[in-house]
Amino acid sequence: MVNCIRLNSVLRATSRALGTTSGRKQRPLVAEKTDQNNATKSNFSDVQSVRHEQAKHSVLVACPAKITESKFLKYLSQYGELAHHFFFDSNGTHAVVEFVDLQSIESLLSGTRIPNDEDVFVVPYKSRYIKVKTTEVGQQFPKCSPQSSIPTNSLIDKLCRAENIEDQAHLLLDELQLTEESIRLRYLVGSLISDIATAYFPEASVHLYGSSVNCFGKMGCDLDLFLNLDNIKGYKSGKTTSAYTAEFWMRRVSSGRTAQQKILSVIGESIDTFGPGCNEVIKILNARCPLVRFSHQPSGLQCDLTADNQIALRSSELLYIYGTLDHRVRALVFALRCWARIHSITSSIPGQWITNFSLTMMVLFFLQKRNPPVIPTLDQLKSLAGKKEKSIIEGNDCTFVRDVNKIKPTANTESLDDLLIEFLEFYGKFNFRTNCIDIRKGIEKNKPEAAALYIQNPFEQTLNVSKNVNQTQLQRFVNLAQESAFILQDQVRESSKNGKPWGLASILLTKSSEKEPKTKKKRKSASERISNLLDSLKDNNTGKTQAEH
Repeated sequence: MVNCIRLNSVLRATSRALGTTSGRKQRPLVAEKTDQNNATKSNFSDVQSVRHEQAKHSVLVACPAKITESKFLKYLSQYGELAHHFFFDSNGTHAVVEFVDLQSIESLLSGTRIPNDEDVFVVPYKSRYIKVKTTEVGQQFPKCSPQSSIPTNSLIDKLCRAENIEDQAHLLLDELQLTEESIRLRYLVGSLISDIATAYFPEASVHLYGSSVNCFGKMGCDLDLFLNLDNIKGYKSGKTTSAYTAEFWMRRVSSGRTAQQKILSVIGESIDTFGPGCNEVIKILNARCPLVRFSHQPSGLQCDLTADNQIALRSSELLYIYGTLDHRVRALVFALRCWARIHSITSSIPGQWITNFSLTMMVLFFLQKRNPPVIPTLDQLKSLAGKKEKSIIEGNDCTFVRDVNKIKPTANTESLDDLLIEFLEFYGKFNFRTNCIDIRKGIEKNKPEAAALYIQNPFEQTLNVSKNVNQTQLQRFVNLAQESAFILQDQVRESSKNGKPWGLASILLTKSSEKEPKTKKKRKSASERISNLLDSLKDNNTGKTQAEH
C-alpha cells in the first residue's frame, strides 16, 4: 500500500494544481503526463491508490437547483478544509466535495440528520450521499461540469476547423475522453458501493476496471466494478508453537463460482434495499461471469458489479500501459472508435458486431506490426518484468512489467495521418479467413477454430474475444475500412479542403459501405440500416458478450 504520508502529499499537490474551481472541463491528471514520450509516467497502481484515496475523502451532495456557491462551500468548510469540488447535473444538481482529512467527513456525517418522513419508514442506512437544503432565495444555478460528449454534428464542425488530421484526432480525444470530474465521480460511486459490501465482508474491497480506468474511457461509458475477496481468502494467522490452533467456522460450497453467485446475490439485494440512489438492480448470476447490474441515479451511471475478476483488472492495467507509452495510441483508438460507432460497426447493444474492446485489440496489433513498432508485444512486456511482477491467475500467465518508465520509447515517427490511413488499408486487405490477431506475439497466426473474426484473448489464450462477430458484420467493417481509406487518400492527392468536410470529418460523415450487386441499387437509409442491425439481435442468444472496455 502506498504510504499514507506520501499519498496525502500527492493529494494535496493534485488539489492545488486543479484548484477548487467548478464548472471547468478538466483533463484527467494522468493524461497530463502522456503528451511527451520522454515524460515521467504514472504507474497504474499509483494512480489507483490516489484515486481511491480521493474517493474516500469525498462525499456526494444533492443540492437545491439554485444555490450560492460561496455560501454552500462556507457551510461545508465548517466541518473541515476542502481540497476540491465540482457541480454536475444528473437527475438534479449534485456536487462532489473532497475534504483534506477523513475526520472532516466524520464530522459532517455526525451533524447530518435522518429524514423525518411521516408517510413512509426510512431505512436507516447512513452513507456519504447526503442532501443539503437551504431556506435562502434568489440564488444562482451553479456552473456544472459536463457528464456527456458533445453532439456528433458539433464535433464534426470543430473537426473541420482544425489545421490537420493530427490536430483533428487530438481534438476528438479531448472532446470524448473522460474528464477529471467524471473520473472522480466514478471512483466515488465505487467507494459508496464498497461501503455496502464491506458491511458484510470487512476485508473485501471494490475496484474499478475497464473503460473507467484503462485510459480509453469515453464520456458516458458504463462503470465496471469488481468485488475483490482475495484479502479474505488469503488470510493466515501467525505461527504458533502451541498444540492448539483455531480457524474460522465457515460455510462450505461446491465451487468458487457458487460462492461468487451467493455473495453477489447478497450484495445485490443489499444495493437494491439499502443503496441510496441505486435503482433497477438486476442479478445476472448464471452468466459466464456472474454480475449484478444496476443504475446509480445520482451520477447517471450504469454499473456492473462482478466478483474476483482479477484478470479483467490486469487487462485494464495492460491497456493503460499501452495508452501511456505513446501519445498517438489513445488518439488513434478514440478516432477509430468514434468512426466505428457512428457507422454502427460497434454498438452499445450486445449483438453480432465488433465491440470496443475487440477494435482496441485490432489497433494495438496494427501498431505492433509497424516498422519499427509503435508499441511492444505482450511477450516483450513480460520479458521486462521482475520476479515480484510475476502473476498467474487461474492458471493464466498475466505477467508483464508494471513500471511504464522501464519501457523504452519507440523509434517510430509516423504521423497520426499516416497511421490512420495505414490502419484502414491494413484491415481492408487483412486475411481474416485464415488468420487470427494476437497482441501477445504481434504476428498473424492460423485460426485455432472457425470464426469470422478471431482475436486471441491476451491472457486467457484459449478464448476468442470476438467470438460474437458474424461474417456479415465483419464484411461491413472491411468495406467501410476500404471506403474510408480511399476517401482519405483521395484528399491527400487533391491536397485541398475545398470548403468541404475533410480528414476525420469526411470519414465520419461517409455512409457505411455495403457490397452491392453490379445492377444499380438505391442505398438504404441510415434508419433502415439501423433497423436491420436491430433485427439481427433476434438471432443472438449469447447475452452480453465482451464488455466495452
